[in-house]
Amino acid sequence: MSEAVQVAIQAALAAGQILRDRKDTIGKISYKEFYDPVTEVDHLCEKTIIDHIKKTFPDHDILAEESGNAEGNPSPSKWVIDPLDGTLNYSHGYPCYCVSIGLEHEGKLEVGVVYNPCMDELFVAERGKGATLNNKPIKVSAISALKESLLVTGFHPKIAHTLDDNLDHFCRFMKSCQAVRRPGSAAMDLVYTAMGRFEGFWELKLSPWDVAAGMLIMTEAGGTLSKFDGSPVTIYDEQILVSNGLIHQEMVDILQNSKK
Repeated sequence: MSEAVQVAIQAALAAGQILRDRKDTIGKISYKEFYDPVTEVDHLCEKTIIDHIKKTFPDHDILAEESGNAEGNPSPSKWVIDPLDGTLNYSHGYPCYCVSIGLEHEGKLEVGVVYNPCMDELFVAERGKGATLNNKPIKVSAISALKESLLVTGFHPKIAHTLDDNLDHFCRFMKSCQAVRRPGSAAMDLVYTAMGRFEGFWELKLSPWDVAAGMLIMTEAGGTLSKFDGSPVTIYDEQILVSNGLIHQEMVDILQNSKK
């Protein structure tokens, strides 16, 4: 296990402990925009994670949800952090949220750690070395037909103010698969697809910190990742489609035939 993986795990577990300790006393809730809540716990977790990273890698860049790009000399290594993915869930006491920490080096994802403190689930991946859940290897589902699949998605909170609202995609998939879930944490959606709880996931208008760790975990678990048209996807794209690979083309076909 590399030093970067160890640091990411330590940081994620420390932030997860804060989330557990503060879940009944989350403090003041403010809003970056009317639909985008942030709690004092978000900021506390983010500072904890960054402090862990900077102790070992003081020259690395940081891209974090609450503080944005940390100032400093440009580095080929960048940590991409969501200290609390699922803030709205957390603020309502709904147990679906996580800590997400990814490391990108020269444009390639190298480390991904997602920690779900509600169920004490630690997902870890390092490029070329597979993915694990609590130290046990994980793989994507073997279900090969969309009609037998359980899918997951999310909706941008600004849904009432955008034409690109995902509703048509949602309706089409509901008619083509077993069911579609909407838990409210993109990072959790990704890792649960990576371990086979879901067969596929799609979403619009995501940010790099939502997907960086989960995309690597998904890749290392044997999944297929793309944009909606099947072309390559990066953490900086605002749409993502992931699946176990076996149903990927069926999902692409539905997304391409939905209303634009």
